[in-house]
Amino acid sequence: MRQTIYTDLMAKFENPILHACDVQEGQQWISIEGACPEGMCLSAWESMQPFVASLAKGEGNFFDGWMKNPLSAMISCNDGFRPFSFYLEVID
Repeated sequence: MRQTIYTDLMAKFENPILHACDVQEGQQWISIEGACPEGMCLSAWESMQPFVASLAKGEGNFFDGWMKNPLSAMISCNDGFRPFSFYLEVID
């Protein structure tokens, strides 16, 4: 969905790195039976995998009505300097 970049936190705390993430806004992946899609960032996958597994089993309604669509979730990767937010939803 979207990436946020906290340049102030990066300047204060992060050692400079040349390559952090290959994810681009607008990319889409499909998980088949809750498996990690090919090309998905493994760090991002670790953050979203429990939600994907629940959605793949037909579960949802996380946190008692958090999302307007109960078969969806908005999950961010665990990069605190440049988190990417992913919208997860069940498709037919």
